[in-house]
Amino acid sequence: MSHSVRGLYAITDSQLLAGGKLLPYVEAALAGGARLLQYRDKSTDTGRRRDEAGALADLCARYEATLLINDDLELAAQLGAGVHLGQDDGSLAVARQRLGPQAIVGATCHAQLELAAQAVADGASYIAFGRFFNSTTKPGAPAANVELLDEARRRFTLPIVAIGGISHTNAAALIARGASSIAVIHALFAADSALEVELRARAFSALFDTH
Repeated sequence: MSHSVRGLYAITDSQLLAGGKLLPYVEAALAGGARLLQYRDKSTDTGRRRDEAGALADLCARYEATLLINDDLELAAQLGAGVHLGQDDGSLAVARQRLGPQAIVGATCHAQLELAAQAVADGASYIAFGRFFNSTTKPGAPAANVELLDEARRRFTLPIVAIGGISHTNAAALIARGASSIAVIHALFAADSALEVELRARAFSALFDTH
């Protein structure tokens, strides 16, 4: 997996995409231009998670997008997918060794450049900063700002992913300041139809064409 980290980064939500929405909504996001997809499901139903992740892997292959699994190195290894790890979700260095040099291995760095420096040293493919705006998934005061993006661009050469409360109206500012990719959950998937998801994905993707 040698896909680049740039563009719209869609993250699934098991509540938003319940009731049979997961596959049609994800396919709509991919059709709309999402380049990366993170399967995020915190449940303990390993059988369902494996089946869903396998189906998402097939969709990503069809649309030439990159699949990452949130916080589950074993599942990522089974599928030949990438992985995204939080600060308490295992070793990046171990994930890199397990998945190989071509896999996408992402790291949550919150709003701390020191965490990003450690992720770079451990072999991360990208560094993810956030929360930039008020977030439904992880509520609380935003911790990251555009000055952090400026400093990260100066210090690191890896792609930078911005996450946290990102909408179509505030995404452009982050892209302009150096975000290689924007990770979106609610502003993409809290939609009434798959068609609406695709239209939202196209609007987000178009922002990268102007920067």
